[in-house]
Amino acid sequence: MPRKKNKIKNKKNTSNLQNTILSILKKERDKTFNYKQIASILNVNDTSSRNQIIKKLQQLKANGDIKEVDRGKFKAIVNTEYHTGILDLTSKGSGYVICDDLEDDIFIASNNINKALHNDEVELYVYRRRKRGKLEGEITKVIKRNKTEYVGVIQIHKSYAFVIADNTKMYKDIFVPINKINKAKEGDKVIVKLEDWPEKADSPYGKVIKILGKPGDHNTEIHSILAEYGLPYEFQKEVEDYANKLDTSITASEIKKRRDMRDVLTFTIDPKDAKDFDDALSFRTLENGNHEIGIHIADVSHYLQEGTILDDEAYERATSVYLVDRVVPMLPEVLSNNACSLRPNEEKYTFSAIFEINNKAEIINQWFGRTVTYSDARFTYEEAQAIIDENVTLSAVETSQLKKINTTIPKEVSLTGKEYKIKQTLANAILKLDKIAKVLRKKRMNSGAISFDKVEVKFNLDKDANPIGVYFKTSKDANKLIEEFMLLANRKVAEFIGNKKPQKTFIYRVHDEPNDSKLAALQGIVSRFGYKLNFKDRKTTSASLNKLLKDVNGKKEQNLVDTLTIRTMSKAEYTTKNIGHYGLAFDYYSHFTSPIRRYPDVMTHRLLQYYLDGGKSANQDVYEDKCKHSSNMEYLATKAERDSIKYMQIKFMQDHKDQEFLGVISGVTDWGIYVEIIENKCEGMVRIRNIKDDHYVFDESQYALIGNNTKNMYQLGDEVIVKVKQADLVKRHLDFLLIGKKEA
Repeated sequence: MPRKKNKIKNKKNTSNLQNTILSILKKERDKTFNYKQIASILNVNDTSSRNQIIKKLQQLKANGDIKEVDRGKFKAIVNTEYHTGILDLTSKGSGYVICDDLEDDIFIASNNINKALHNDEVELYVYRRRKRGKLEGEITKVIKRNKTEYVGVIQIHKSYAFVIADNTKMYKDIFVPINKINKAKEGDKVIVKLEDWPEKADSPYGKVIKILGKPGDHNTEIHSILAEYGLPYEFQKEVEDYANKLDTSITASEIKKRRDMRDVLTFTIDPKDAKDFDDALSFRTLENGNHEIGIHIADVSHYLQEGTILDDEAYERATSVYLVDRVVPMLPEVLSNNACSLRPNEEKYTFSAIFEINNKAEIINQWFGRTVTYSDARFTYEEAQAIIDENVTLSAVETSQLKKINTTIPKEVSLTGKEYKIKQTLANAILKLDKIAKVLRKKRMNSGAISFDKVEVKFNLDKDANPIGVYFKTSKDANKLIEEFMLLANRKVAEFIGNKKPQKTFIYRVHDEPNDSKLAALQGIVSRFGYKLNFKDRKTTSASLNKLLKDVNGKKEQNLVDTLTIRTMSKAEYTTKNIGHYGLAFDYYSHFTSPIRRYPDVMTHRLLQYYLDGGKSANQDVYEDKCKHSSNMEYLATKAERDSIKYMQIKFMQDHKDQEFLGVISGVTDWGIYVEIIENKCEGMVRIRNIKDDHYVFDESQYALIGNNTKNMYQLGDEVIVKVKQADLVKRHLDFLLIGKKEA
């Protein structure tokens, strides 16, 4: 793929010369240029072209677009039409720049992109189109590249190579000199780092920095997903070495500095495949009839000291990444799975929120601080759910049944000591906590919280990480029990600091109100299924959204409506500027409960302890920057997690090519329809060119494809029969063939 050079070979090529010259002067508007310098940039040396340049310079001067600052030396006239923003490229090669100081996004035609890439911070010149009167822009400078590393497949030629990026927003292949291919072989999937984009080069220049493997190989593709978002999949040796040398012992001197909770009944409830346990609950009934409930969180900040290589690494990662077949942790295993994990029958350092709560779920007293705890037992969600469903106490259960409910409790029933106490009270504690959690949840919903219980797609994997089955994870009472007490701790910690006078810098998790236009679009879609929404005020909006989510439960359109409703919501983020959390209906909310996997929780712990010790308000600007970084890394991790699910769905469907599936049309575009299979939630596309019985046209108003001759309609929400046409693991595309509509 040869690189092109911009040459003016004849007068035909100079028809756009005036705009080209103006673009050059705008791009370097602090410099002056004479006609010779412009000719050199344009790579022209014939007399005719030079005369054209001189002529166009005089025309631009006459129009007031440029000024002659010295004889024969010209400079662009700077005005207020320059803005900065973030470029959002479309699949067609054009884009929009989102500017904070402009109300509308500015359209950028593909010929005005000027070597900017998706999500780059750019400077642009804004002008009004003469014919349409709409604002458009031309990018004049790339201020900051969003990313410089891309994943792609290398094509090697005799003296050079090109990397074809996986990312469809990367509109140019990347040129790699043959001495910078880093021993890559033809067809390898690699990571290439951009080094330069010369003025006259059609493609950016780069070098191969890592070879990921052969396209289609499982580990290659998983590592490609991580690399695409700049996420690491292993720790550097010096980070691991530092972590492994930490003193993780529980010492008497440290215990003296903490509230000792080791004699209070404490346990964890987590997924059955969990490897790290960063939260535990303690429970005891007080003499006055109220209950002391402790939410105990791994004290990661005890080990993760600021200014160390370990803390720097955790901050850069900002979050653990949960892919289908693996977890990429924020912290090395010695901390995440061992020292900080609240494993059963082990003493641990914890950071706790302890509440005295009555039977009406009212908070009588609260306490925050560092503790030492001992986890008496580990429950899976299924085991805790069994106790809730059967409404039993462990003291009434036979030993054989006891083993089914909790395998961490010994078979032999001891009549004395702590084990006996555990057996008598553990189930009672879960039942009481469940009742209080349900009251807390009811209060939250009555305050306007929105209940998102979206079905999660999970895979059964064989030993080689191949998907052999699909199942759906739903939230039951045991999950909601843990959720409510984690929400309680997060809310009360945020209130405790947020209400202090004078105000103190803190880490908040905020969620803005939904956009009116997005709500209107949601109404337009769900009305096709017979649902109505009421957006009169905040209370009616929340109530009608909750009713919608309840009404679709178990129906064919549930996943579609759940997804669309979530997309209607604003994106939650971290910030020091509290605006409350709309979705949870909380005025104050933070993240305190998962420091093993979220760096903002670590910052929350540090700030909370700092203020408990009497510290003055921390530097807001510093923490706001850290919040922005954490929000961005969370966004990238979420994208990687979704890509891994999509990858695994395609891998699963590769073995079902001869099978017909019932699906729901989940999206309609001018190039085809998206169909989600009901039984496994795999989504693929039926391309419009592959629907052969008619010529179909996209009708945006009806969310439908309509046949020109037959008037046959394929509409959002219709049930259709499909088969797999192509399952491409490398491109991560799943294409369906449309068999037809489901018969009524």
